[in-house]
Amino acid sequence: MFAGKADNATSRPPPLLEEPRFGTGPQPYRPEGVRGLSGSSFGGTERYDDFHGGGGGGGGGGGGGGGGGGGEYADHFTQDRFPAGHPDRFKREFGREPVTTPMTNRTGQGFRGTAALPNPTNLGVATGTGPVMMVYGLDTKKVNCDRLFNLFCLYGNVARIKFLKTKEGTAMIQMGDGSAVERCVQHLNNAPMFNSKNRLQLSYSKQLFLSDVTNPFTLPDGTPSFKDFIGNKHNRFVNLTMSLKNRIQSPSRILHFFNTPPTITEETLLGLFEEKKIMQPSTVKIFPMKSERSSSGLLEFEDIEGAVEALVILNHAPIENPTGKFPYTMKLCFSSSRQVNVNGSSRHQNDGNETNEN
Repeated sequence: MFAGKADNATSRPPPLLEEPRFGTGPQPYRPEGVRGLSGSSFGGTERYDDFHGGGGGGGGGGGGGGGGGGGEYADHFTQDRFPAGHPDRFKREFGREPVTTPMTNRTGQGFRGTAALPNPTNLGVATGTGPVMMVYGLDTKKVNCDRLFNLFCLYGNVARIKFLKTKEGTAMIQMGDGSAVERCVQHLNNAPMFNSKNRLQLSYSKQLFLSDVTNPFTLPDGTPSFKDFIGNKHNRFVNLTMSLKNRIQSPSRILHFFNTPPTITEETLLGLFEEKKIMQPSTVKIFPMKSERSSSGLLEFEDIEGAVEALVILNHAPIENPTGKFPYTMKLCFSSSRQVNVNGSSRHQNDGNETNEN
């Protein structure tokens, strides 16, 4: 009977809905809860300046003072965040240089595999090349870690060398930086060693470092398949002064020897080749002594293969010191000379004829 009359509960108009809101609503100003802000100052510990080790700068609308130095945070950000070859672009757009501080952890220790290198580097970020390379075409019956070191140390500091058990004739070498790897690839790729038919094949590796091998397998000559050369005294690029003394040369028929006893003779030099049963040089030239401390000279071979083999085996060979108890360590490198001038030098004949020394 109340069909024509609406109930009060149902006759109320529906409640007004809140207008749709896009985005979040306004938030109360809470400087203590905003990341990177501290009170009324905008110099918090996570400002841009702090990430990049910068100081100061105006505080924007808040007018706060300059931020503090960001030494704590700069250590955790490396240059590899920015593409190599574009430092000017970064500086032009953001007004600051990219971070160049090596990656370290909170204890201040360097990134494992690079901190202890004789010449700390940025792992080749600047060149776009990592510090590790692959080496193929090795005769494992004649090559070991020390002999590879004797060759590759001519182009940069050698950190670690590891032979691969699953790939016979293959090794991985970690150099001091990416530039050293590029020099090795440029000068040693396709170089003959122990067999003119088998040539070294070098390529870049994506690994940033070689991990320590606690139980390396044994090579055919009885030496371990892994060796760490970090801190080795025979690395030749330990500092700028030593680096500038090195003349980078591709393999050639002529070797330059130095750091030998001042009284060195041709017979003594040839005796080293006889002892190792390797090809002797066709020409030996001993330079006139510039000092009484050591001597130097040139060794010429019939072909590049013979010179490479001699360098791999005899580089850093000890030579008895006639006036002291500590032996000399002969050092070898490839010479830029085209040929050896025999005038005023010792000439070694393969038929065993006597030679005259001047």
